[in-house]
Amino acid sequence: MKRLFDLVMSFLALIIFSPLIILVVFSIKLTSQGPVIYWSDRVGVNNFIFRMPKFRTMKVGTPALATHLLFDSNSHLTSIGSFLRKSSLDELPQLWSILMGDMSFVGPRPALFNQDDLILLRTEYGVEKLLPGLTGWAQVNGRDELSIPDKVQFEVEYLQNRSFLFDIKILYLTFLKVVQRAGVSH
Repeated sequence: MKRLFDLVMSFLALIIFSPLIILVVFSIKLTSQGPVIYWSDRVGVNNFIFRMPKFRTMKVGTPALATHLLFDSNSHLTSIGSFLRKSSLDELPQLWSILMGDMSFVGPRPALFNQDDLILLRTEYGVEKLLPGLTGWAQVNGRDELSIPDKVQFEVEYLQNRSFLFDIKILYLTFLKVVQRAGVSH
């Protein structure tokens, strides 16, 4: 049922958000050089690496590190990068990953390929068995403000309590967080 929900909802979301997607594409092209989409190597289910698309918010040549590990991360943002991140518009291309089955709407956020501490802890607790999500229980409970151990504890809680209704609750809470722009570091 979860896969069917993901397929139908991602297809509908792509149609509904297509005017906004086109607007973001043109905005990125007009304000910075380089590709519109940034393909990031991420850790998927069972720790397999997949390529996850995001609208590019960083300048070309920025190291592939978690934002909090970059020295003066604001200096790496494009002129509209901060807005795209705070509004979560940079995440829209991940609807493609959901359609392709690399991601789900709800699950742990996919780690960067080089976030060894997060990957190791997720593997220790069995979280790596979950399909990564556009949003998740950790996202609605702190997002960028959570430490890695706290994030993994929320993901373990999700693993132990997964259900369709829990996913709907997380999607609803995500909507509220996005509207309030809560828990976003940049």
